[in-house]
Amino acid sequence: MSHANPEPRDPHEDGRPRARAVVGSHRIEEEIFGRAFDGRVVSRIWAFVRPYKRQVAISVASVVVFTAMQLSIPLVIRYAIDSGMAPGAKPGTLGLIVVVFAVVIAVNYVASRLQEGVTGRMAENVLFDIRRSMFAHLQQVSLTFMDKTEVGRLMSRLQGDVNSMQEFLENSVLSVGDVLLLFGIVFVMLWLDWQLGLLVLMVLPVLFIVRVVWLKRARVAFMAAHEANSITNGALAEAIHGVRTVQGMDRGALNAELYGELAQDNYQKHLRSARMAQVMIPVVDTLTGIAMAAVVVAGGAMVASGRTEIGVMVAFLFYIQRFFDPIRSLTMQYSVMQRAMASGHRLTEVLDVEVAVQDAPDAVALGQGDDGAVEFRDVTFGYDPDHPVLQNVSFSVGSGETVALVGPTGSGKSSCMSLIHRFYDVQGGAVMVGGRDVREVTQTSLGRHIAMVLQDPFLFTGTVMENIRYSSHWASDEDVIEATKAVGAHDFVTALPGGYGGMLEERGGNLSLGQRQLLSFARALVADARILVLDEATANIDSYTELQIQKALQTLLKGRTGLVIAHRLATIRNADRIVVLQQGKVVEQGDHEALMDRKGLYARLYDMNYGSFDDLPETVTEEDRRRAT
Repeated sequence: MSHANPEPRDPHEDGRPRARAVVGSHRIEEEIFGRAFDGRVVSRIWAFVRPYKRQVAISVASVVVFTAMQLSIPLVIRYAIDSGMAPGAKPGTLGLIVVVFAVVIAVNYVASRLQEGVTGRMAENVLFDIRRSMFAHLQQVSLTFMDKTEVGRLMSRLQGDVNSMQEFLENSVLSVGDVLLLFGIVFVMLWLDWQLGLLVLMVLPVLFIVRVVWLKRARVAFMAAHEANSITNGALAEAIHGVRTVQGMDRGALNAELYGELAQDNYQKHLRSARMAQVMIPVVDTLTGIAMAAVVVAGGAMVASGRTEIGVMVAFLFYIQRFFDPIRSLTMQYSVMQRAMASGHRLTEVLDVEVAVQDAPDAVALGQGDDGAVEFRDVTFGYDPDHPVLQNVSFSVGSGETVALVGPTGSGKSSCMSLIHRFYDVQGGAVMVGGRDVREVTQTSLGRHIAMVLQDPFLFTGTVMENIRYSSHWASDEDVIEATKAVGAHDFVTALPGGYGGMLEERGGNLSLGQRQLLSFARALVADARILVLDEATANIDSYTELQIQKALQTLLKGRTGLVIAHRLATIRNADRIVVLQQGKVVEQGDHEALMDRKGLYARLYDMNYGSFDDLPETVTEEDRRRAT
């Protein structure tokens, strides 16, 4: 009997369907169609339109004039046929009609150009104001909101929903013209000959029934196409962002197969959506032909019998050609309005997000005379108030003192750092900076008083110099270079193409993680803040680079208050004091030696080899090791 490993079985051999691995998300939560008219949304959007009331008035007036000219053209033609070309017409009548016709055409052209130009500029100005208002608001909203909101969804609202509003704003004025033209054509036809007018209007019930049936099916088709497009785009974005994982797990072929299925489904649903969008065109064209045929037959008989003039019948034919255009346009714009109402609702949701952290009316600014002392007074805080992360936490950091916060994951270390900068407000107690409650000082001055370096450095697309000076735009080039030298980044910066003027890719993708962290250190140092916060700032840096930073920090922290979080406890053992957190409570305080002697939580964490420097290169001297430990 052989004990060799059996060949791997094909998962399809047993004929049972396998659970397919997925690519992307199939969750669609946002509606693309709202009510055709939502007064609350319109009133909010009108607040952005109000500054451009003059342009709106010009646009509407232009549309009214344009519509009047459209109604006048067939009447002028009718008058030319019945009066200017009739036997016995007065001399010069036809010439006068030609002049009138030329004036009508000229006014029609000017009104059309004016309406399109003014409406387009007004819509762009309104959209610019909406985007700017949303961007400014999102810069101020509480991080609690940002923590719970997908970036992709915000981007969709800033781009896709605003574009939907653009389509609505540009078409809303045209809708006014379509309504005026439709009622104007009906009035003029009934005025010219009420019998022929009623004959034309007999096709409207048929069009209404077709539209009701079409609208329900078209809405389903449009929704399905939107969902399919969102799913396909989500799968594409996820595959691009996770390309390293995809290649590492050899998922390329399977993902391509799955994406092909999504793309095929997207194609089919968009094809059906396109067909539904076009189905009304042949219907309207057919009804137009029927109405024109009826007018030719009935009107011809009436002309032959002398009951009406030939110019009237010709005018009717012109009006019939235009009669169904506003109907078709209004049918298409109905869906535009529904999308706009849904988009407007989502836009106002973003604009209405509460700015939870705001300056108090009597807030004062921290100045150069305020020291860098930090104190937590019986602080209770939770991202969800019902589940506090910090419970009655109290500790103080004297001006110029370096204090480290340590503890297991989830103990509340990073939450403390966020509260110092007032990214969130406490539910109980107070956080003091410079002897003042952070809720009583301006956020701008607090930001200048505190410099933060986080675990995941974020660099923006731009030059190295611009990134280092991001929070300190007033700093000189010399200040930037000095700070870069202090953290040991000068050599690699000057080696980059372009040096300090070299461009960084998105999120600093053309730099190593350690280099990005060094630049974030330089950014914090050039700000020359009284308080320096290092939140896991050395977690992603190799030990040798970390050693260089520690040497620089020993000098740079002099005269400044330092708060440090570090996983490798050997990096903070020289802190003046160490505060140990566990489950949101302070369980120990003291210097390294005292805490080791106590043999409590800190000692256990330290003994778990967090302080190992065994990975240092051979070039590191014993003196360097001694200083680091």
